[in-house]
Amino acid sequence: MKVTERIAKLRSLMEEKNIDMYIVPSADNHQSEYVGEHFKAREFITGFTGSAGTAVITRTEAGLWTDGRYFLQAEQQLEGSGVELYRMGNPGVPTVLEFIANKLEENGTLGFDGRLVAVDEGKEYAKAASTKGGSINYVYDLVDEVWEDRPALSTEKAFALDEKLVGESTESKLARIRKVMEEVGANVHVITSLDDVAWTLNVRGNDVAYSPLLLSYLIITMDQVDLYVDETKLNDEIRANFDKVNVVLHPYNDVYEAMKAYGSEDTLLIDPDRLNYALYYNIGENVHTVEKQNPTVLMKAMKNDVELSNIRNAHIKDGVAMTKFMKWVKENVGKMTITEMSASEKLEQFRAEQEGFLWPSFEPICGYGEHAAIVHYTSTPETDVELKEGALFLTDTGGNYYEGSTDITRTFALGEVSDIEKVHFTTVAKSMLNLANAKFMYGAMGVNLDILARKPFWDMNLNFNHGTGHGVGYLLNIHEGPSGIRWQYRPSETTPFEEGMVVTDEPGIYIAGSHGIRTENELIVRKGEANEYGQFMYFETITFVPIDLDAINPEIMSEEDKKMLNDYHKQVFEKISPFLNEEETEWLKKYTREI
Repeated sequence: MKVTERIAKLRSLMEEKNIDMYIVPSADNHQSEYVGEHFKAREFITGFTGSAGTAVITRTEAGLWTDGRYFLQAEQQLEGSGVELYRMGNPGVPTVLEFIANKLEENGTLGFDGRLVAVDEGKEYAKAASTKGGSINYVYDLVDEVWEDRPALSTEKAFALDEKLVGESTESKLARIRKVMEEVGANVHVITSLDDVAWTLNVRGNDVAYSPLLLSYLIITMDQVDLYVDETKLNDEIRANFDKVNVVLHPYNDVYEAMKAYGSEDTLLIDPDRLNYALYYNIGENVHTVEKQNPTVLMKAMKNDVELSNIRNAHIKDGVAMTKFMKWVKENVGKMTITEMSASEKLEQFRAEQEGFLWPSFEPICGYGEHAAIVHYTSTPETDVELKEGALFLTDTGGNYYEGSTDITRTFALGEVSDIEKVHFTTVAKSMLNLANAKFMYGAMGVNLDILARKPFWDMNLNFNHGTGHGVGYLLNIHEGPSGIRWQYRPSETTPFEEGMVVTDEPGIYIAGSHGIRTENELIVRKGEANEYGQFMYFETITFVPIDLDAINPEIMSEEDKKMLNDYHKQVFEKISPFLNEEETEWLKKYTREI
Protein backbone atom coordinates (compact mmCIF):
# COMPACT_ATOMS: atom_id res chain seq x y z
CA MET A 1 0.00 0.00 0.00
CA LYS A 2 1.44 3.38 -1.00
CA VAL A 3 1.69 6.30 1.42
CA THR A 4 -1.01 8.13 -0.54
CA GLU A 5 -3.35 5.15 -0.08
CA ARG A 6 -2.59 4.90 3.64
CA ILE A 7 -3.36 8.57 4.15
CA ALA A 8 -6.57 8.24 2.13
CA LYS A 9 -7.71 5.39 4.43
CA LEU A 10 -6.74 7.42 7.48
CA ARG A 11 -8.84 10.34 6.22
CA SER A 12 -11.83 8.05 5.77
CA LEU A 13 -11.50 6.98 9.40
CA MET A 14 -11.12 10.59 10.48
CA GLU A 15 -14.39 11.44 8.76
CA GLU A 16 -16.09 8.44 10.35
CA LYS A 17 -14.92 9.50 13.84
CA ASN A 18 -15.60 13.23 13.24
CA ILE A 19 -11.91 14.12 13.56
CA ASP A 20 -10.75 17.08 11.46
CA MET A 21 -7.02 16.90 12.11
CA TYR A 22 -4.97 13.93 13.33
CA ILE A 23 -1.46 13.93 14.81
CA VAL A 24 0.87 10.95 14.44
CA PRO A 25 3.98 11.31 16.64
CA SER A 26 7.15 9.21 16.62
CA ALA A 27 6.88 7.98 20.20
CA ASP A 28 5.62 4.79 21.80
CA ASN A 29 3.43 4.57 24.93
CA HIS A 30 6.46 5.61 26.99
CA GLN A 31 7.61 8.66 24.99
CA SER A 32 10.73 6.81 23.83
CA GLU A 33 12.93 8.39 21.19
CA TYR A 34 13.64 5.08 19.47
CA VAL A 35 10.76 2.64 19.29
CA GLY A 36 10.06 -1.00 18.49
CA GLU A 37 8.57 -2.06 15.16
CA HIS A 38 5.02 -2.10 16.55
CA PHE A 39 5.18 1.61 17.33
CA LYS A 40 6.53 2.99 14.04
CA ALA A 41 3.18 4.54 13.14
CA ARG A 42 4.58 7.83 11.86
CA GLU A 43 7.00 5.95 9.62
CA PHE A 44 4.15 3.80 8.33
CA ILE A 45 1.84 6.68 7.53
CA THR A 46 4.45 8.99 5.88
CA GLY A 47 7.26 6.75 4.63
CA PHE A 48 9.85 8.84 6.51
CA THR A 49 12.13 6.54 8.50
CA GLY A 50 14.02 9.04 10.69
CA SER A 51 13.76 8.69 14.46
CA ALA A 52 12.32 12.17 15.07
CA GLY A 53 9.31 13.81 13.50
CA THR A 54 5.61 14.56 13.82
CA ALA A 55 3.00 14.00 11.11
CA VAL A 56 -0.20 16.06 10.98
CA ILE A 57 -3.02 14.99 8.67
CA THR A 58 -6.04 17.12 7.81
CA ARG A 59 -8.90 16.35 5.43
CA THR A 60 -6.92 17.99 2.59
CA GLU A 61 -3.29 18.38 3.72
CA ALA A 62 -0.51 16.26 5.20
CA GLY A 63 2.66 17.56 6.78
CA LEU A 64 5.78 16.22 8.46
CA TRP A 65 7.82 18.25 10.93
CA THR A 66 11.40 17.20 11.57
CA ASP A 67 14.69 18.81 12.61
CA GLY A 68 17.88 19.68 10.77
CA ARG A 69 19.39 16.22 11.15
CA TYR A 70 16.80 14.85 8.75
CA PHE A 71 16.01 17.59 6.21
CA LEU A 72 17.75 15.91 3.27
CA GLN A 73 16.56 12.43 4.18
CA ALA A 74 12.96 13.55 4.64
CA GLU A 75 13.00 15.51 1.38
CA GLN A 76 14.00 12.36 -0.49
CA GLN A 77 11.65 9.96 1.32
CA LEU A 78 8.57 12.20 1.11
CA GLU A 79 8.88 12.79 -2.63
CA GLY A 80 5.63 11.83 -4.36
CA SER A 81 3.86 11.02 -1.08
CA GLY A 82 1.74 14.15 -0.90
CA VAL A 83 3.26 14.86 2.52
CA GLU A 84 4.77 18.34 2.76
CA LEU A 85 8.05 18.73 4.66
CA TYR A 86 8.12 21.41 7.37
CA ARG A 87 11.76 22.14 8.26
CA MET A 88 11.65 22.88 11.97
CA GLY A 89 13.46 26.02 13.02
CA ASN A 90 13.78 27.49 9.53
CA PRO A 91 12.53 31.05 8.95
CA GLY A 92 8.88 31.22 7.98
CA VAL A 93 8.17 27.60 8.87
CA PRO A 94 5.20 27.28 11.26
CA THR A 95 5.49 25.04 14.28
CA VAL A 96 3.05 22.17 14.73
CA LEU A 97 1.17 24.29 17.27
CA GLU A 98 0.96 27.23 14.87
CA PHE A 99 -0.24 24.91 12.12
CA ILE A 100 -2.99 23.57 14.39
CA ALA A 101 -4.08 27.09 15.32
CA ASN A 102 -4.13 28.17 11.67
CA LYS A 103 -5.53 25.09 9.94
CA LEU A 104 -7.96 23.46 12.36
CA GLU A 105 -11.54 24.14 11.34
CA GLU A 106 -13.69 26.33 13.59
CA ASN A 107 -15.00 24.17 16.46
CA GLY A 108 -13.08 21.29 14.90
CA THR A 109 -11.73 18.16 16.59
CA LEU A 110 -8.03 17.47 16.93
CA GLY A 111 -7.25 13.77 17.35
CA PHE A 112 -4.27 11.72 18.47
CA ASP A 113 -3.60 8.45 20.28
CA GLY A 114 -3.28 9.66 23.87
CA ARG A 115 -0.78 6.93 24.73
CA LEU A 116 1.76 8.37 22.29
CA VAL A 117 1.72 11.96 23.51
CA ALA A 118 3.21 13.29 26.76
CA VAL A 119 0.99 15.23 29.16
CA ASP A 120 2.50 18.66 28.60
CA GLU A 121 2.66 18.09 24.85
CA GLY A 122 -1.01 17.11 24.80
CA LYS A 123 -1.96 20.16 26.82
CA GLU A 124 -0.19 22.38 24.29
CA TYR A 125 -2.14 20.71 21.49
CA ALA A 126 -5.37 21.32 23.38
CA LYS A 127 -4.43 24.97 23.91
CA ALA A 128 -3.71 25.42 20.19
CA ALA A 129 -7.03 23.77 19.28
CA SER A 130 -8.91 26.01 21.71
CA THR A 131 -7.96 29.07 19.65
CA LYS A 132 -10.45 27.73 17.11
CA GLY A 133 -12.95 26.61 19.70
CA GLY A 134 -11.73 23.09 19.03
CA SER A 135 -11.74 19.97 21.18
CA ILE A 136 -9.44 16.97 21.70
CA ASN A 137 -10.16 13.31 20.98
CA TYR A 138 -7.33 11.13 22.30
CA VAL A 139 -9.17 7.81 22.32
CA TYR A 140 -8.48 6.40 18.85
CA ASP A 141 -5.37 4.78 17.38
CA LEU A 142 -6.50 5.34 13.80
CA VAL A 143 -3.20 4.22 12.27
CA ASP A 144 -3.76 0.78 13.80
CA GLU A 145 -6.94 0.43 11.75
CA VAL A 146 -5.06 1.25 8.55
CA TRP A 147 -1.98 -0.85 9.35
CA GLU A 148 -3.23 -4.31 8.44
CA ASP A 149 0.04 -6.22 8.95
CA ARG A 150 1.25 -4.25 11.97
CA PRO A 151 3.99 -6.09 13.91
CA ALA A 152 2.97 -7.46 17.30
CA LEU A 153 4.38 -6.13 20.56
CA SER A 154 7.82 -7.52 21.33
CA THR A 155 8.11 -10.76 23.30
CA GLU A 156 11.90 -10.60 23.76
CA LYS A 157 13.27 -11.83 27.09
CA ALA A 158 14.58 -9.47 29.76
CA PHE A 159 17.85 -9.87 31.67
CA ALA A 160 19.16 -8.69 35.03
CA LEU A 161 22.26 -6.56 35.59
CA ASP A 162 24.37 -7.62 38.54
CA GLU A 163 25.36 -5.02 41.14
CA LYS A 164 29.00 -5.40 40.06
CA LEU A 165 27.94 -3.80 36.76
CA VAL A 166 25.63 -1.07 38.04
CA GLY A 167 27.13 -0.35 41.45
CA GLU A 168 23.86 0.06 43.36
CA SER A 169 21.08 -2.29 44.40
CA THR A 170 17.44 -1.79 43.53
CA GLU A 171 16.73 -1.56 47.26
CA SER A 172 19.08 1.42 47.54
CA LYS A 173 17.59 3.11 44.48
CA LEU A 174 14.05 2.68 45.78
CA ALA A 175 15.09 4.18 49.12
CA ARG A 176 16.45 7.25 47.35
CA ILE A 177 13.29 7.60 45.25
CA ARG A 178 11.04 7.22 48.29
CA LYS A 179 13.01 9.91 50.11
CA VAL A 180 12.20 12.32 47.28
CA MET A 181 8.56 11.22 47.38
CA GLU A 182 8.43 12.09 51.08
CA GLU A 183 10.05 15.46 50.44
CA VAL A 184 7.40 16.43 47.87
CA GLY A 185 4.51 14.94 49.83
CA ALA A 186 3.68 12.06 47.45
CA ASN A 187 2.71 8.53 48.47
CA VAL A 188 2.63 7.19 44.89
CA HIS A 189 5.16 7.66 42.07
CA VAL A 190 4.19 6.67 38.54
CA ILE A 191 7.11 5.98 36.15
CA THR A 192 6.41 5.27 32.49
CA SER A 193 9.74 6.16 30.82
CA LEU A 194 11.42 2.86 30.01
CA ASP A 195 14.96 3.88 30.89
CA ASP A 196 13.83 5.08 34.33
CA VAL A 197 12.06 1.76 34.96
CA ALA A 198 15.07 -0.25 33.80
CA TRP A 199 17.51 1.80 35.88
CA THR A 200 15.40 1.50 39.02
CA LEU A 201 14.96 -2.28 38.77
CA ASN A 202 18.43 -3.10 37.35
CA VAL A 203 16.88 -4.94 34.42
CA ARG A 204 17.27 -4.59 30.69
CA GLY A 205 15.30 -5.94 27.73
CA ASN A 206 15.16 -5.97 23.95
CA ASP A 207 11.76 -4.42 23.23
CA VAL A 208 12.94 -1.14 21.68
CA ALA A 209 15.04 -0.80 18.57
CA TYR A 210 18.70 -0.83 19.71
CA SER A 211 17.95 0.44 23.24
CA PRO A 212 18.09 -2.42 25.78
CA LEU A 213 14.73 -1.64 27.38
CA LEU A 214 11.69 -3.56 28.62
CA LEU A 215 8.14 -2.44 27.79
CA SER A 216 6.72 -1.74 31.24
CA TYR A 217 5.15 0.74 33.64
CA LEU A 218 6.20 1.15 37.27
CA ILE A 219 4.22 2.46 40.24
CA ILE A 220 6.15 2.94 43.48
CA THR A 221 4.45 3.29 46.86
CA MET A 222 6.08 3.40 50.28
CA ASP A 223 5.83 -0.37 50.80
CA GLN A 224 5.33 -1.91 47.37
CA VAL A 225 6.36 -1.71 43.73
CA ASP A 226 3.79 -2.52 41.04
CA LEU A 227 5.29 -3.50 37.68
CA TYR A 228 3.05 -3.71 34.61
CA VAL A 229 4.81 -6.00 32.14
CA ASP A 230 4.46 -9.15 30.07
CA GLU A 231 5.77 -11.45 32.79
CA THR A 232 6.68 -14.21 30.33
CA LYS A 233 9.74 -12.06 29.58
CA LEU A 234 11.08 -12.41 33.13
CA ASN A 235 13.48 -15.18 34.13
CA ASP A 236 13.95 -16.74 37.58
CA GLU A 237 16.86 -14.45 38.47
CA ILE A 238 14.78 -11.34 37.82
CA ARG A 239 11.81 -12.72 39.77
CA ALA A 240 14.05 -13.54 42.74
CA ASN A 241 15.48 -10.03 42.70
CA PHE A 242 11.97 -8.58 42.54
CA ASP A 243 10.81 -10.65 45.51
CA LYS A 244 13.50 -9.01 47.67
CA VAL A 245 11.97 -5.55 47.15
CA ASN A 246 8.29 -6.55 47.01
CA VAL A 247 7.68 -6.08 43.30
CA VAL A 248 4.15 -7.18 42.36
CA LEU A 249 3.57 -8.13 38.72
CA HIS A 250 0.54 -7.09 36.63
CA PRO A 251 -0.37 -7.40 32.93
CA TYR A 252 1.18 -4.64 30.81
CA ASN A 253 -2.00 -2.76 29.85
CA ASP A 254 -3.69 -3.01 33.26
CA VAL A 255 -1.96 0.20 34.32
CA TYR A 256 -4.71 2.28 32.69
CA GLU A 257 -7.36 0.83 34.99
CA ALA A 258 -4.98 1.01 37.95
CA MET A 259 -4.74 4.76 37.56
CA LYS A 260 -8.48 5.08 38.14
CA ALA A 261 -8.22 3.44 41.58
CA TYR A 262 -6.51 6.34 43.38
CA GLY A 263 -8.61 8.64 45.56
CA SER A 264 -8.51 11.92 47.44
CA GLU A 265 -6.15 10.48 50.05
CA ASP A 266 -3.46 9.88 47.42
CA THR A 267 -0.84 12.24 46.03
CA LEU A 268 0.84 11.08 42.81
CA LEU A 269 4.30 12.21 41.76
CA ILE A 270 4.26 12.34 37.95
CA ASP A 271 6.54 13.71 35.24
CA PRO A 272 4.40 15.56 32.67
CA ASP A 273 7.16 15.34 30.08
CA ARG A 274 7.26 11.54 30.35
CA LEU A 275 3.79 10.42 31.44
CA ASN A 276 1.43 9.84 28.54
CA TYR A 277 -1.74 11.88 28.05
CA ALA A 278 -4.12 8.91 28.28
CA LEU A 279 -2.73 7.76 31.62
CA TYR A 280 -2.91 11.29 32.99
CA TYR A 281 -6.58 11.63 32.15
CA ASN A 282 -7.31 8.29 33.82
CA ILE A 283 -6.37 9.90 37.15
CA GLY A 284 -9.47 10.88 39.12
CA GLU A 285 -10.26 14.57 39.51
CA ASN A 286 -10.08 14.34 43.32
CA VAL A 287 -6.55 12.87 43.29
CA HIS A 288 -3.69 15.23 44.18
CA THR A 289 -0.69 15.34 41.86
CA VAL A 290 2.83 16.71 42.12
CA GLU A 291 4.17 17.40 38.65
CA LYS A 292 7.96 17.27 38.66
CA GLN A 293 10.73 15.60 36.71
CA ASN A 294 11.18 11.95 37.70
CA PRO A 295 13.92 11.93 40.38
CA THR A 296 15.49 9.00 38.54
CA VAL A 297 16.32 11.25 35.56
CA LEU A 298 19.12 13.01 37.43
CA MET A 299 20.03 9.98 39.55
CA LYS A 300 20.77 7.78 36.55
CA ALA A 301 22.57 10.57 34.68
CA MET A 302 25.12 10.87 37.51
CA LYS A 303 26.99 7.60 37.12
CA ASN A 304 28.57 6.07 40.21
CA ASP A 305 32.21 4.96 40.40
CA VAL A 306 31.41 1.36 39.45
CA GLU A 307 29.45 2.44 36.39
CA LEU A 308 32.19 4.87 35.32
CA SER A 309 34.87 2.21 35.66
CA ASN A 310 32.81 -0.16 33.53
CA ILE A 311 32.02 2.53 30.97
CA ARG A 312 35.73 3.26 30.56
CA ASN A 313 36.32 -0.44 29.92
CA ALA A 314 33.52 -0.54 27.35
CA HIS A 315 35.12 2.36 25.51
CA ILE A 316 38.49 0.64 25.40
CA LYS A 317 36.82 -2.39 23.80
CA ASP A 318 34.97 -0.14 21.40
CA GLY A 319 38.16 1.77 20.61
CA VAL A 320 39.93 -1.46 19.71
CA ALA A 321 37.09 -2.47 17.38
CA MET A 322 36.92 0.98 15.76
CA THR A 323 40.69 1.20 15.33
CA LYS A 324 40.81 -2.19 13.64
CA PHE A 325 37.94 -1.12 11.41
CA MET A 326 39.65 2.15 10.50
CA LYS A 327 42.78 0.26 9.46
CA TRP A 328 40.75 -2.27 7.49
CA VAL A 329 38.68 0.21 5.52
CA LYS A 330 41.56 2.55 4.71
CA GLU A 331 43.80 -0.30 3.57
CA ASN A 332 41.20 -2.21 1.57
CA VAL A 333 39.20 0.47 -0.23
CA GLY A 334 39.83 0.11 -3.95
CA LYS A 335 41.29 -3.36 -3.49
CA MET A 336 38.02 -5.13 -2.75
CA THR A 337 34.36 -4.23 -3.08
CA ILE A 338 33.26 -2.39 0.06
CA THR A 339 29.91 -0.64 0.27
CA GLU A 340 28.31 1.47 2.99
CA MET A 341 26.30 -1.50 4.20
CA SER A 342 29.08 -4.07 4.02
CA ALA A 343 31.40 -1.67 5.86
CA SER A 344 28.78 -1.28 8.59
CA GLU A 345 28.49 -5.07 8.86
CA LYS A 346 32.28 -5.38 9.09
CA LEU A 347 32.40 -2.85 11.91
CA GLU A 348 29.77 -4.82 13.81
CA GLN A 349 31.90 -7.95 13.34
CA PHE A 350 34.88 -6.18 14.94
CA ARG A 351 32.66 -5.13 17.86
CA ALA A 352 31.26 -8.66 18.21
CA GLU A 353 34.82 -9.90 18.80
CA GLN A 354 34.89 -7.90 22.03
CA GLU A 355 33.80 -9.62 25.23
CA GLY A 356 30.41 -8.50 26.52
CA PHE A 357 29.14 -7.03 23.25
CA LEU A 358 25.36 -7.30 22.87
CA TRP A 359 24.21 -5.36 19.80
CA PRO A 360 24.54 -1.87 18.24
CA SER A 361 23.42 0.99 20.48
CA PHE A 362 21.59 2.78 17.65
CA GLU A 363 20.98 2.41 13.94
CA PRO A 364 24.38 2.73 12.23
CA ILE A 365 25.02 5.87 10.19
CA CYS A 366 27.56 5.04 7.48
CA GLY A 367 27.63 7.61 4.70
CA TYR A 368 30.09 7.86 1.81
CA GLY A 369 30.71 11.10 -0.10
CA GLU A 370 27.56 13.16 -0.50
CA HIS A 371 25.55 10.72 1.63
CA ALA A 372 27.56 11.88 4.66
CA ALA A 373 25.97 15.33 4.25
CA ILE A 374 22.67 13.76 5.39
CA VAL A 375 23.18 14.08 9.14
CA HIS A 376 21.29 10.91 10.12
CA TYR A 377 21.65 9.00 6.87
CA THR A 378 20.85 5.29 6.90
CA SER A 379 22.10 3.22 4.01
CA THR A 380 19.54 0.89 2.40
CA PRO A 381 19.78 -1.60 -0.46
CA GLU A 382 18.36 1.16 -2.69
CA THR A 383 20.93 3.79 -1.64
CA ASP A 384 23.95 1.60 -0.84
CA VAL A 385 27.04 2.70 -2.76
CA GLU A 386 30.58 1.40 -3.11
CA LEU A 387 33.37 3.13 -1.23
CA LYS A 388 36.09 4.44 -3.52
CA GLU A 389 39.25 6.46 -3.09
CA GLY A 390 39.04 10.23 -3.34
CA ALA A 391 36.21 10.90 -0.86
CA LEU A 392 35.31 10.93 2.82
CA PHE A 393 33.46 8.18 4.66
CA LEU A 394 31.52 9.03 7.84
CA THR A 395 30.60 6.42 10.45
CA ASP A 396 28.43 7.33 13.45
CA THR A 397 27.91 4.08 15.33
CA GLY A 398 27.96 2.57 18.78
CA GLY A 399 27.79 -0.63 20.74
CA ASN A 400 25.84 -1.93 23.71
CA TYR A 401 28.12 -3.83 26.07
CA TYR A 402 27.30 -5.21 29.50
CA GLU A 403 29.68 -2.51 30.74
CA GLY A 404 27.87 0.35 29.03
CA SER A 405 26.86 1.87 25.72
CA THR A 406 29.10 3.74 23.31
CA ASP A 407 28.52 6.43 20.68
CA ILE A 408 31.37 7.44 18.38
CA THR A 409 31.69 9.21 15.06
CA ARG A 410 34.75 9.16 12.87
CA THR A 411 35.20 10.39 9.32
CA PHE A 412 37.90 8.71 7.25
CA ALA A 413 39.76 9.98 4.21
CA LEU A 414 39.73 7.26 1.58
CA GLY A 415 42.78 8.07 -0.50
CA GLU A 416 43.52 11.72 -1.23
CA VAL A 417 40.71 14.20 -0.58
CA SER A 418 40.28 17.83 -1.64
CA ASP A 419 41.81 20.83 0.10
CA ILE A 420 38.40 22.17 1.16
CA GLU A 421 37.50 18.80 2.67
CA LYS A 422 40.73 18.95 4.68
CA VAL A 423 39.93 22.49 5.84
CA HIS A 424 36.48 21.38 6.96
CA PHE A 425 37.81 18.19 8.57
CA THR A 426 40.45 20.13 10.51
CA THR A 427 37.88 22.69 11.65
CA VAL A 428 35.68 19.89 13.00
CA ALA A 429 38.64 18.36 14.85
CA LYS A 430 39.59 21.71 16.37
CA SER A 431 36.01 22.27 17.46
CA MET A 432 35.71 18.88 19.15
CA LEU A 433 39.04 19.26 20.94
CA ASN A 434 38.22 22.80 22.12
CA LEU A 435 35.13 21.59 23.95
CA ALA A 436 36.75 18.40 25.27
CA ASN A 437 39.49 20.46 26.92
CA ALA A 438 37.13 22.93 28.59
CA LYS A 439 37.58 23.96 32.21
CA PHE A 440 34.50 25.60 33.69
CA MET A 441 32.74 26.57 36.91
CA TYR A 442 30.19 24.32 38.55
CA GLY A 443 26.73 25.49 37.55
CA ALA A 444 27.55 25.76 33.85
CA MET A 445 25.17 24.15 31.39
CA GLY A 446 25.61 23.00 27.81
CA VAL A 447 24.32 26.32 26.49
CA ASN A 448 27.21 28.05 28.29
CA LEU A 449 29.91 25.83 26.76
CA ASP A 450 28.62 25.32 23.22
CA ILE A 451 30.48 28.41 21.94
CA LEU A 452 33.77 26.57 22.50
CA ALA A 453 32.73 24.14 19.76
CA ARG A 454 30.93 26.65 17.52
CA LYS A 455 33.61 29.36 17.44
CA PRO A 456 35.85 27.72 14.80
CA PHE A 457 32.75 27.41 12.58
CA TRP A 458 31.29 30.82 13.27
CA ASP A 459 34.67 32.44 12.59
CA MET A 460 34.34 31.02 9.05
CA ASN A 461 30.63 31.92 8.72
CA LEU A 462 29.79 28.21 9.00
CA ASN A 463 27.52 26.29 11.35
CA PHE A 464 26.09 22.82 11.95
CA ASN A 465 22.38 22.29 12.28
CA HIS A 466 22.26 19.99 15.30
CA GLY A 467 23.23 19.94 18.94
CA THR A 468 26.88 19.58 19.92
CA GLY A 469 26.31 16.93 22.54
CA HIS A 470 23.88 14.81 24.54
CA GLY A 471 23.92 12.66 27.64
CA VAL A 472 24.52 8.90 27.31
CA GLY A 473 22.90 6.23 29.49
CA TYR A 474 24.54 3.23 31.14
CA LEU A 475 23.31 0.46 28.85
CA LEU A 476 20.12 2.48 28.44
CA ASN A 477 19.14 5.25 26.01
CA ILE A 478 21.98 6.51 23.88
CA HIS A 479 20.36 9.97 24.14
CA GLU A 480 19.84 10.63 27.85
CA GLY A 481 18.67 13.76 29.65
CA PRO A 482 18.69 16.04 31.45
CA SER A 483 21.77 17.78 30.03
CA GLY A 484 22.67 18.59 26.46
CA ILE A 485 25.04 20.89 24.62
CA ARG A 486 23.67 23.36 22.05
CA TRP A 487 23.76 27.08 21.45
CA GLN A 488 19.99 27.60 21.67
CA TYR A 489 18.34 27.81 25.08
CA ARG A 490 16.00 24.92 25.88
CA PRO A 491 14.02 24.83 29.15
CA SER A 492 14.44 21.04 29.23
CA GLU A 493 18.25 21.36 29.29
CA THR A 494 18.80 23.73 32.22
CA THR A 495 20.37 21.14 34.52
CA PRO A 496 24.01 22.03 35.30
CA PHE A 497 26.73 19.54 34.51
CA GLU A 498 27.09 17.23 37.50
CA GLU A 499 30.04 15.01 38.33
CA GLY A 500 29.62 11.58 36.77
CA MET A 501 27.49 12.63 33.82
CA VAL A 502 28.55 11.21 30.46
CA VAL A 503 28.07 13.49 27.44
CA THR A 504 29.04 13.48 23.79
CA ASP A 505 31.07 16.09 21.93
CA GLU A 506 30.17 15.88 18.22
CA PRO A 507 30.47 18.93 15.96
CA GLY A 508 30.18 18.47 12.22
CA ILE A 509 29.84 20.13 8.85
CA TYR A 510 27.56 19.10 6.00
CA ILE A 511 27.85 20.30 2.42
CA ALA A 512 24.85 19.04 0.43
CA GLY A 513 25.81 17.13 -2.68
CA SER A 514 29.47 16.99 -1.68
CA HIS A 515 30.53 15.73 1.76
CA GLY A 516 29.80 15.51 5.45
CA ILE A 517 32.19 15.39 8.41
CA ARG A 518 31.57 14.69 12.08
CA THR A 519 33.99 13.75 14.85
CA GLU A 520 32.56 12.55 18.16
CA ASN A 521 34.05 11.58 21.48
CA GLU A 522 32.36 10.85 24.79
CA LEU A 523 33.30 12.77 27.94
CA ILE A 524 32.81 12.26 31.68
CA VAL A 525 32.07 15.35 33.76
CA ARG A 526 34.66 15.58 36.54
CA LYS A 527 35.32 17.83 39.51
CA GLY A 528 38.53 19.82 39.40
CA GLU A 529 39.99 22.20 41.95
CA ALA A 530 37.78 23.92 44.51
CA ASN A 531 39.09 27.25 45.77
CA GLU A 532 37.91 30.71 46.80
CA TYR A 533 36.29 31.15 43.38
CA GLY A 534 34.19 28.03 43.68
CA GLN A 535 34.21 24.50 42.24
CA PHE A 536 36.00 24.08 38.93
CA MET A 537 34.93 21.29 36.57
CA TYR A 538 36.47 19.60 33.54
CA PHE A 539 35.85 16.79 31.06
CA GLU A 540 37.61 13.42 30.95
CA THR A 541 37.73 11.96 27.44
CA ILE A 542 36.84 8.26 27.30
CA THR A 543 36.70 7.62 23.52
CA PHE A 544 40.01 6.50 22.05
CA VAL A 545 40.19 6.16 18.26
CA PRO A 546 42.52 8.07 15.92
CA ILE A 547 41.33 11.24 14.22
CA ASP A 548 42.40 10.60 10.64
CA LEU A 549 45.64 12.53 10.08
CA ASP A 550 45.30 11.99 6.32
CA ALA A 551 42.57 14.65 6.37
CA ILE A 552 44.24 17.12 8.75
CA ASN A 553 45.70 20.40 7.45
CA PRO A 554 48.22 21.49 10.13
CA GLU A 555 48.62 24.91 8.49
CA ILE A 556 45.26 26.10 9.83
CA MET A 557 45.95 24.81 13.34
CA SER A 558 47.41 26.88 16.15
CA GLU A 559 50.14 25.46 18.35
CA GLU A 560 47.48 24.89 21.01
CA ASP A 561 45.32 23.01 18.47
CA LYS A 562 48.25 20.77 17.57
CA LYS A 563 49.08 20.13 21.22
CA MET A 564 45.50 19.08 21.97
CA LEU A 565 45.47 16.69 19.00
CA ASN A 566 48.92 15.28 19.82
CA ASP A 567 48.04 14.81 23.48
CA TYR A 568 44.84 13.02 22.50
CA HIS A 569 46.62 10.72 20.06
CA LYS A 570 49.21 9.88 22.70
CA GLN A 571 46.40 8.63 24.93
CA VAL A 572 44.87 6.67 22.04
CA PHE A 573 48.13 4.84 21.44
CA GLU A 574 48.74 4.14 25.13
CA LYS A 575 45.27 2.75 25.75
CA ILE A 576 44.58 0.86 22.51
CA SER A 577 47.95 -0.55 21.40
CA PRO A 578 48.16 -3.19 24.18
CA PHE A 579 45.18 -4.95 22.56
CA LEU A 580 46.57 -4.99 19.01
CA ASN A 581 48.97 -7.29 17.20
CA GLU A 582 52.36 -6.09 15.97
CA GLU A 583 51.15 -5.03 12.52
CA GLU A 584 48.16 -3.17 13.94
CA THR A 585 50.36 -1.47 16.52
CA GLU A 586 52.71 -0.16 13.85
CA TRP A 587 49.76 1.14 11.87
CA LEU A 588 48.36 2.86 14.99
CA LYS A 589 51.73 4.42 15.69
CA LYS A 590 51.59 6.07 12.25
CA TYR A 591 48.06 7.40 12.75
CA THR A 592 48.76 8.77 16.23
CA ARG A 593 52.10 10.40 15.35
CA GLU A 594 52.75 13.95 16.46
CA ILE A 595 52.13 16.72 13.95
